[in-house]
Amino acid sequence: MHPVILRNVSRTYRLGSVDVPALSDIHLEIRANCFTVICGPSGSGKTTLLNVVGCIDRPDHGEVLVAGQNVLALSDDALSDFRARNLGFIFQNFNLLQVLTAYENVEYPLLLSGMPAPQRHERVRSLLDAVGLSDKARNRPGQLSGGQRQRVAIARALAPAPTLVLADEPTANLDSHTGAGIIALMRQMQREHHVSFVFSSHDPQVQAAADDTVTICDGRITSIERLAESSGVLA
Repeated sequence: MHPVILRNVSRTYRLGSVDVPALSDIHLEIRANCFTVICGPSGSGKTTLLNVVGCIDRPDHGEVLVAGQNVLALSDDALSDFRARNLGFIFQNFNLLQVLTAYENVEYPLLLSGMPAPQRHERVRSLLDAVGLSDKARNRPGQLSGGQRQRVAIARALAPAPTLVLADEPTANLDSHTGAGIIALMRQMQREHHVSFVFSSHDPQVQAAADDTVTICDGRITSIERLAESSGVLA
């Protein structure tokens, strides 16, 4: 089953008295257990597309299926609960809670989900070990490097065992060497945890690691290239 299916999706924003189309008639199927990268110039609509996939933004028209659920049919409260259970998020600015330790940041979504303490402890310790930060569990974000903070963010995104992890420019605030290490780590986590990753990114290193590359321009998908498949161009 495809973790994400978009059909006839359109989204228009109102800026003053002007309607600005951000997405126009998007058709997209995201494959399971793959690295999918959404790329395109600034203002092309890739962040809006990522937000629609992540159930953060609702389109004006179309159908959005995530993990088999028609998310547009859910109330705001039900959608928030669905996001918490099925989606993980990684941000270019890390978005860690500065007053919490690395351990507590990873634990936070599990506290919200009501997971019992023994299972929480085992899950957090396992994830911090997987991202190479067992020795930094008590450090707060201000005591960590940019790469280490992004590793904490990856562990936090994976904590609730999501179907899908979405990352908005995850290497934008990292140097190329650190970024390469983060890409390799995300690839390893994707394979080990059998989860789909979807990125928006300008970074050639991220694009080079992709299984599938979705190119968007002026709110329309212009091409989809799939690893080990012939490239297709959508009208």
